[in-house]
Amino acid sequence: MTELVLTALTFVGSHFVLANAPVRDAIASRFGEGLFLVAYSIIAAATFAWMVVAYGAAPYVEVWAAPAWARLLPFVVMPFAFILVVAAYTTANLTAVMQDKVAARADPAPGIMRITRHPMMWGVALWAASHAPANGDAATLILLGAIAVLALGGMVMIDIKKRRRLGADWARFAATTSIVPFGAILAKRTTFDGAGIGWWRVGLGLAAYGFFMAIHVWLIGVPAVQ
Repeated sequence: MTELVLTALTFVGSHFVLANAPVRDAIASRFGEGLFLVAYSIIAAATFAWMVVAYGAAPYVEVWAAPAWARLLPFVVMPFAFILVVAAYTTANLTAVMQDKVAARADPAPGIMRITRHPMMWGVALWAASHAPANGDAATLILLGAIAVLALGGMVMIDIKKRRRLGADWARFAATTSIVPFGAILAKRTTFDGAGIGWWRVGLGLAAYGFFMAIHVWLIGVPAVQ
């Protein structure tokens, strides 16, 4: 369990340290943006793999017994999480890596970006948050907690980085989007763009959800439906 806590702190901490503006700028200016991104990706993959291995070796320590409603929560939340992730990868996404050019478009926030400017991060956060109540053991809570903290904190870090880099273009983009889902729409700073989301993205997200439900037992080690 001690190793798992250490790996979780390393996984989250390395992301936040490397994403910090002074650290990132110093490394990127010395070695180049491309090499920085390669190193960042390697460190992220290595620390995540270490955390997963430590999780597999951690003892089972029950914190709470999951109630019946908690086991149903992932079935309600995960379809939306998959739709968000699919839409994030198939929509012009200014908050994604190496997508600064989207800022120059006439509509820099189409489709899902009007609901939230961090659809990928929210998809990951919803995955972690929806599975935590159904898994009341300490090791799983540490793993999911680390992922949720990284996803939620990552949204803020990305905003800070993009604001510094894009200036007025970021302000134009941010004026029609929000971190909190539907925030900009409820504030009447933008309108819902159903056509930009497209039914095919919803369908693809649901299909991905069905596929992962089918391979859940092979991928995670336990069936999705118990």
